[in-house]
This record gives sequence, C-alpha cells and structure tokens, in this order.
Amino acid sequence: MRVPPFERYTKGLQAAGLLLLGIVIGAALFNAVYHSQFNALVEMKSDLEQKLDQYEEDIRYLNRFKNQHTVIKSVLPRLEEEVLEKDEQAMDEMTKGKLKSRIKEDLGVLIGKSIYEIDSNAHIARRLLSRKVYNVNGKEFTVEIKTVLVVDNVLQVWFKADVYDRPPA
Repeated sequence: MRVPPFERYTKGLQAAGLLLLGIVIGAALFNAVYHSQFNALVEMKSDLEQKLDQYEEDIRYLNRFKNQHTVIKSVLPRLEEEVLEKDEQAMDEMTKGKLKSRIKEDLGVLIGKSIYEIDSNAHIARRLLSRKVYNVNGKEFTVEIKTVLVVDNVLQVWFKADVYDRPPA
C-alpha cells in the first residue's frame, strides 16, 4: 500500500494551522475584553446598589427627623485607602461596599442623637469599633476609626481597614 507524499499538503497544513492559531488567539482576546467589561459592569452595579441603599435609608430617616434640626440624620462611612505594598492586595469594590454597610449598621445607633453631644457619642463609637474584626467575603478585616465629623446633620466617619492576622494559637 502506498502512502501519499505529504510534501504536497505542507502549504495547506501550514495555512490551516495558522488559521486555527488565529482563531484561538482571537477568542482569547475577545474573552479578555469581555471579562474586563463584565467586571467593570459588576463593580458599577455594586456601587449603584450601595448608593441606592444609602439614598433610601436617607429618605426614610430624613422623613423621620425632618422637624428636628439638631440631630444626626445619616451616617456616611468613608474608607481611607493607603498605597499598598506589592505583597498586599487591594480590596475590591464589593468588599469595600459590604464593609461600609456593616460599619454604617453598627453606627446606626447614633442616628437621632443630638449633634451637640457628638463628643461623647464619637468617643463611644471609637471605643466600640476599635480594632473590631469584620468577616467580609471570607476575609477578616480590622477597622480603626480615624476621624469623626458632623456636617449638615450627616455623621461622616473615616476609617482604616487592614487584613486581620490571627495570632498563633
């Protein structure tokens, strides 16, 4: 039985291989662009959901305290972000949002309190949240309150979050 000579098909096989390689590289590039756009969309959705929750809660509390002008009507936590070393990974937007919502929930007891008594309330809040451990998305973070400020009946709290390292047992 004779085997056909493959020298006749080398150009065709090279062209087919090149075409197949182009298809694979094109699919990989398309997938990378698709995933980056999808990730941006998920982050934007998370941010918008967080803002919507904030606005709905603000409306509820503003309606409740609309006749009282000297009380804290809402809490706005702000995360202080530092330049991270190469070893540390930055928090993603969903983790930041969940951490902010948990801190806002913990500081929700200050809503309705007089702004003239913020010094004692801020001291209590700082002690309550001092090095408190929050479990967010399977990671543990410690929170440290840096600054507390009341402007236009909004309690603004700047905090720093670090990854919690468990002590050896």
